Amino acid sequence: MAADIGGFEDPSAEVLAEAAAAFGLLASAARLHLMWALAQGECDVTHLADRVGGALPAVSQHLAKLKLAGLVRSRREGRRQIYYVDDSDVVTVVRSMIGQLAARAGDTSASASASVSVPASVRALRRTGG
Repeated sequence: MAADIGGFEDPSAEVLAEAAAAFGLLASAARLHLMWALAQGECDVTHLADRVGGALPAVSQHLAKLKLAGLVRSRREGRRQIYYVDDSDVVTVVRSMIGQLAARAGDTSASASASVSVPASVRALRRTGG
């Protein structure tokens, strides 16, 4: 049964489960950093690994999971696989969340995603199981 509150109908259980799975993937700092980097433009796995400071095999595994979830796509360019985000809504969500947390932390640099510490409010929420 879907409730219509304030002009918005509740999403189906399937849509909620799919959204939860996508947010679960983005709950990893490494994958979120990859999404942030790809939100700035397409890149191959070698450059992504250098940018986020990850080992090439680990970055490849993270990208494979993000790709399976439909959050990123890839195309072949010669021998290289180029990764990109082609959903502007996903880019907006990632940029908005990281931008808000960076602003709260007083970090306005373009590479804020790598240096934002977890705010006290988020740490408190984790302790309560929220």
